[in-house]
Amino acid sequence: MWQYFMPTRIYFGERCIEQGKDALKSLGKRALVLTGKRSSKENGSLDDLMKVFSEIGVEMVLFDDVEENPTFNLVRTIVSEFAQESFDFVVGLGGGSPMDTAKAVAVLLKNPSLKVEDLYDPSKYSETLPIVAIPTTAGTGSEVTQYSVLTDDAGFKRGFSHPVLTFPKLAFLDARYTLKLSEPLTRSTGLDALCHAVEGFLSKRATPISDLYAKKSIELIAENLPIVLREPENLRARENMLLASCLAGMVISQTSTTVAHALGYPLTTFKNIRHGEATAAFLDVVVEQASMEVPEKVEFVNSILGGVSNFLKLVGFNVRVEINEEELEVWTKRAKNAPHLQWTRGNFTEELIRYLYERVKIH
Repeated sequence: MWQYFMPTRIYFGERCIEQGKDALKSLGKRALVLTGKRSSKENGSLDDLMKVFSEIGVEMVLFDDVEENPTFNLVRTIVSEFAQESFDFVVGLGGGSPMDTAKAVAVLLKNPSLKVEDLYDPSKYSETLPIVAIPTTAGTGSEVTQYSVLTDDAGFKRGFSHPVLTFPKLAFLDARYTLKLSEPLTRSTGLDALCHAVEGFLSKRATPISDLYAKKSIELIAENLPIVLREPENLRARENMLLASCLAGMVISQTSTTVAHALGYPLTTFKNIRHGEATAAFLDVVVEQASMEVPEKVEFVNSILGGVSNFLKLVGFNVRVEINEEELEVWTKRAKNAPHLQWTRGNFTEELIRYLYERVKIH
């Protein structure tokens, strides 16, 4: 038995915010917009949104201090700052961080008695403010998932979700906003999308529909990620990467991610390795392990990518970090108990997990 549910209305293409302004208008008269300090101002997305809001009579309140890898404390700060105000919907504008933050804030503003920790128990809330997602990177797919990943007070990344409420109501995908992405960010976000597509394809929760999206996403990334790294202003290739990221997000909305994500989280939180590259560091072994159970799927992945390791080399991937013995112990135990393992094919023993961390360690 399998099911499919993806309630987000997607607008895709140049100036799609303008095309979707009636849908925005239907959400209400006052919006809280969450974004980072610079990128949305530099890539034109904030100007486009402000122009449309002005045309349709929506009052916009801007919070432009969302940090990379948003924390519990950031969410608390935003909710505290705006607790006495009234909003009709919340917009996450930027990469995964603003979109993930928007999901948390939308729930907590609608349910003022809840704390950020309560987000991890979806039985505690049955309402949220509508969420609008406008990605300006091609990687996270958060615009079409129910997931939000925050860094807790102990410094560990933790994902929460609600089966219905935390899906964005609307998503606007305009590849023009990705044209100015740096090469490192283009690589990392592209690899994040690749991990989503491959992990979802190999997940024990994969379905016939998610497999269709995953295959197309893998094909698009294999063809277009090398192009955008060589030709950063190639709009057609950027559009294909944005589509691939969206499709991969739709995949993991059905399948969840696998242990590659759990393994990568500490590299991001404690070693400042970008999320996509931190996850990609373990993707080849996730694929190898899956060959024991779904060899035909692994054959497809390897045939499209020319092998995971070869593709990572092709796009300039290289991650090495300093890891001490205490970190090795803590991270290994945490990954061994990660919920991601229940959907991961193969046999990820404690010894294998430790070896994988040893593999990225600077010796």
